[in-house]
Amino acid sequence: MDAIDRQLVELLRVNARLSFAELARQVGLSAPAVHERVGKLEATGVLRGYHADVDPEAVGLGVTAIIGVVQDSTGDIDDVLDTLGRMPEIESCYFMAGEESFLLKARVATIADLEQLIVRLNRTPGVSRTRTAIALSTKWEGRPQPPA
Repeated sequence: MDAIDRQLVELLRVNARLSFAELARQVGLSAPAVHERVGKLEATGVLRGYHADVDPEAVGLGVTAIIGVVQDSTGDIDDVLDTLGRMPEIESCYFMAGEESFLLKARVATIADLEQLIVRLNRTPGVSRTRTAIALSTKWEGRPQPPA
């Protein structure tokens, strides 16, 4: 990645709906050259996708929880990950160093839904226990990093 690629990535992180013509204008290249560069960034996995930034509360997901999962010694990590991956409430899953094997970000509609999710997690083969923190509000998330 060169400086122009980094600039394209940053522009797309801020607004993924920019046209190739607008991207080209901002980086000083032709639209076809920018199209080719963006295609290469997509093909190499630098750009993993484009999505709409949806307000969770507006779609009925007003409860955000961070859940630490402690794996038991008999559990197979791939089986645990497969089960976690099939739980639509789990938005993010991080493999961690330390006592907790995974840190999850989950979004649900109600506290009762969160309770059901925690029960399902604790019944998952390979899960020893969980620890949950409920977010009172979200001040920001998904903030783009400053350019390198």
